[in-house]
Amino acid sequence: MKKIAISIGDLNGVGLEIALKAHSEVKKLCQPLYCVDEKLLQEGARVLNMQVPNDFELVKVGGSVPIKPGRICKKSGKYSYKSFIKAITLAKEKKVDAITTLPIHKQAWAKAGIKYKGHTDLLRYFFGNQAIMMLGCEHMFVALYSEHIPLKDVAKQVKINLLSKFLQNLYNCTKASSVAVLGLNPHAGDGGVLGSEEKKISKAIQKANKKLKQNIFDGPFIPDAAFTASMREKYKYFVAIYHDQGLIALKALYFEESINVTLNLPIIRTSVDHGTAFDIAYKNKANTTSYINAIKAAVSFSK
Repeated sequence: MKKIAISIGDLNGVGLEIALKAHSEVKKLCQPLYCVDEKLLQEGARVLNMQVPNDFELVKVGGSVPIKPGRICKKSGKYSYKSFIKAITLAKEKKVDAITTLPIHKQAWAKAGIKYKGHTDLLRYFFGNQAIMMLGCEHMFVALYSEHIPLKDVAKQVKINLLSKFLQNLYNCTKASSVAVLGLNPHAGDGGVLGSEEKKISKAIQKANKKLKQNIFDGPFIPDAAFTASMREKYKYFVAIYHDQGLIALKALYFEESINVTLNLPIIRTSVDHGTAFDIAYKNKANTTSYINAIKAAVSFSK
């Protein structure tokens, strides 16, 4: 049975509740190793009025955090970072087959003085690879060319060589037979009337296909029509040029079942496709579907 290290996420959010709720099902899929200290686990379970299962296997992280449901806190931010580092280290040392992450809070990381914007940003630095953030489910996957950057900076990131390399890496990780690449501007630029970035996107697509010696990537497609039923019948994989362009559609269609997968790394990492949900933290309302799907994907990818 595969060993999966699970970073516990922000202790003020829904991560701990999800881990406890889903344990009986998760242990049928893998051998989970939870990166959390027993004292904090017991305290969280007490707040939730839940029992910690006897076979809940822990990996010590170190540190103490006062649990404050729904609060942004630098201590909980620091602890979620340390839990993630512990999981990464276990994977790098091949003590586990993959890692699955529960949600962090980016503002809590910032308050803790952590320079990385999130999981993927840290993984990119840790391994020195251009990690790719891809989210989705069995029905549809969306890879993000740019991730957690301000919208005003997106156009400057549209560069032919960078996008072409991104596309090639995406293919090498997924072996997708056809991928739809979105444009950046309304109407995909309308022939340059509404923006010229699509010319660069088109050249990047051509360059990637030439390098791969096959026509894998199509586009650029008009963004507001890219996720229609007819397009989703033709394509399972999409490339969004910026974060919300792809994820609004994905979450509208498949929010609860989608997961996050980090590609182009020497380790396997999957994650839930949702945040800390501070508004329902410790209220026994958290849904475990995305987490269980993330575990299933981690097991599947590690075969």
